[in-house]
Amino acid sequence: MSHTQNPANPRISLVVPVYRVQGYLRACLDSILEQSFTDFEIVAVDDHSPDACGRILDEYAARDSRVRPIHLEENQGIGKARDLGALRASGDYIFFLDSDDTVAEGALQAIADRLELLGDPDILLLNHVRTYWTNRVQVSAAGELLAAAGTDVFTALERPEYLTMFAVVWNRVYRREFYVGNGFTFTDGIYEDALMVYKTMLTAETIAGLDHVCVEYRQRRQGNSMRTPGRKHFGIFEQYAFLFDFLDERPHLEPVRALLFERMVSHFLFTLAREDRVRPQDRPAFFKQSSEQYKRYKPVGFKKPEGKIGLRFDLLERGSYPTYAAAIFAGAARAKLRKRAAKVKTQLGRKAYDQLYRMHLRRPIDENLAVYSAYWNRGVTCNPAAIFEKAKELAPHIRGVWIVRPGEEENVPAGIDYVVARSPRYWEVIARAKYLVNNVNFANEVIKRPGQIHLQTHHGTPLKQMGIDQQRFPAAAKNMSFHKMLERVDRWDYSLSSNQHSTEIWERVYPCAFESIDSGYPRNDVYFKATAEDVARIRAELGIKEGQTALLYCPTVRDYQKGFIPRIDLERMCRELGPDFVVLVRAHYFYGADPQLQILQERGLIKDVSKYPVVEDLCLAADALITDYSSIMFDYACLDRPIVSYVDDWEVYSKARGVYFDLLSQEPGQTPGATATDENQLIEVFRSGAWKDQRSTELRAAFRERFVQYDDGHAAERTVRKVFLNQDATPAVIPLAERTPAPAPAPGAPVLIPSQADGADRVTT
Repeated sequence: MSHTQNPANPRISLVVPVYRVQGYLRACLDSILEQSFTDFEIVAVDDHSPDACGRILDEYAARDSRVRPIHLEENQGIGKARDLGALRASGDYIFFLDSDDTVAEGALQAIADRLELLGDPDILLLNHVRTYWTNRVQVSAAGELLAAAGTDVFTALERPEYLTMFAVVWNRVYRREFYVGNGFTFTDGIYEDALMVYKTMLTAETIAGLDHVCVEYRQRRQGNSMRTPGRKHFGIFEQYAFLFDFLDERPHLEPVRALLFERMVSHFLFTLAREDRVRPQDRPAFFKQSSEQYKRYKPVGFKKPEGKIGLRFDLLERGSYPTYAAAIFAGAARAKLRKRAAKVKTQLGRKAYDQLYRMHLRRPIDENLAVYSAYWNRGVTCNPAAIFEKAKELAPHIRGVWIVRPGEEENVPAGIDYVVARSPRYWEVIARAKYLVNNVNFANEVIKRPGQIHLQTHHGTPLKQMGIDQQRFPAAAKNMSFHKMLERVDRWDYSLSSNQHSTEIWERVYPCAFESIDSGYPRNDVYFKATAEDVARIRAELGIKEGQTALLYCPTVRDYQKGFIPRIDLERMCRELGPDFVVLVRAHYFYGADPQLQILQERGLIKDVSKYPVVEDLCLAADALITDYSSIMFDYACLDRPIVSYVDDWEVYSKARGVYFDLLSQEPGQTPGATATDENQLIEVFRSGAWKDQRSTELRAAFRERFVQYDDGHAAERTVRKVFLNQDATPAVIPLAERTPAPAPAPGAPVLIPSQADGADRVTT
């Protein structure tokens, strides 16, 4: 049967239920839309997702008419969402795809080819792989089985071994007339896939296989509803009861009853053994129901499997949970206790302070104590500092204590309580504080107690790849244990975000169970509160002369090289731009003092502001920013002033460190303004006025729309209300068009730049 592409009747309808997957949804949709085969539609059902999933679907629908979003007014669960999607589907075939999984390259073409070759079977079984956050890819057990099917078409009674495939609906496609015509619908609750798989397989008159890998099944480290323990997992018993009712009504299916019984019991035992499904305190009740269902549905003459699994079948049939637990769980429990004891011992070590820390861990949590740290204890700065100040105003009952590294004590502002890292009082406040606030992770040895609240504020918007994405880039991944990194992230309760891009990235690259607070970055509040007088005062303190155009140059660290290496001949740049420009140079804090910068400053050519304590002041003082991959560009965009991207090593950096979008693309939303890839281009950007022309202004506007999403001057308040006061994160974010950033420096006299090319003078304003 051939098929001609018809938008009203596509070949394949991908039904995608969507709920709380904003970190993965784009990857899912992109994997479909980038397929070489194009005769499809995506029926995406937003199951009243509380995050940004609905907005993401609408964004994709606006770009591609094949994306058809459906927004539900209330959450109905994955089964009902799939049912609605199937009813709205118009394709020849229905392909149920989970929204955190992806379609493998070439999959849709392979499916379409096989369907046409075999004359449109009722069900086509698909191969898949499991993908892990460690980048490990595991082939499925079904590969050989599917390869053995070749081009045969069969029924489940003829080939019952295909009933043993992983019982999920996304590893097969259904002919829509078969599926809808038989009135298949999902039952409520989880484990609905198994019932649907067996009922459809036993009903189908034509089944075929495809060994091409079609689905990349994401093994989420956390956040998968199936791996959240609770009584909901008892729903498995009802699903299998429905299945055996179905079998009872169809005596001709008796030949597969024993096989399905074995599948059911194996599923019970698998679920019982998983602590991420059945809690230890619920195991006796789960075992009891499993045993009852075993006895109720056991076929006459059923022969148990051999080996260890057969022993478990036998113990389940006997119905004594104490006997089962002694035989199955005792050894595992002992091993777990040994592992836990070793982990605690490793965390605490053997030094004298460990005993002190242990003692404080046994004391009550101080409900009115918050501990703050920033940049690995470098001082009172960044988002934690802004939150600290706002908490003094809105939550004065919360005492704040800062952690600083040895040698930084004299830089702590007067009146602020602090402890030196790893001092005796440090262990006390870390152990007893209700709130832990940091823009990086606390040390591995810090143990998060039940009842403590950890707020991760971050310190930038990700352009360079972060978290587990760094595994693919040796320069970023060197000397890093990603397992330990995620153990640190497991302590987070809240994660701050200043834009939807960040929210999605954080949720995907840190696959842990935190809640995102889309409040904006508190450190950026000042960009909407500072006055013209503040800007003039800061410029005067920095020694910027009246009428000078101040350029703030902030390059970021290079993972692939050691030490600070200026990527601009600053002496030449200052000479060619002339005295009406002044360059403020801020090296990354990872680097120490640079003697070359000191020499240039002593000669009056630049101002070395690397050690200036408040970077926000530098941004307020600057007329324009020059940077490369530093996240300062996203903060500076709050001010709606020119940003110039100087990226002379783009090819090397993007390959060695990895990036999420192309700064040089000149695409709206990716490039913040004028760009330069060598020193001559950079100088010409300022000579020609391109740094602030209409094109750069338009690019900056699109960049701000994407990245200055939640920053409006009230981020600290929203954060304090949410975390410290347990209130809604209010006030609501002000629309971008209604925000007023701090005024730019007062315009001076026209700037005269001598042209090195022709000797003539060029005047810019």
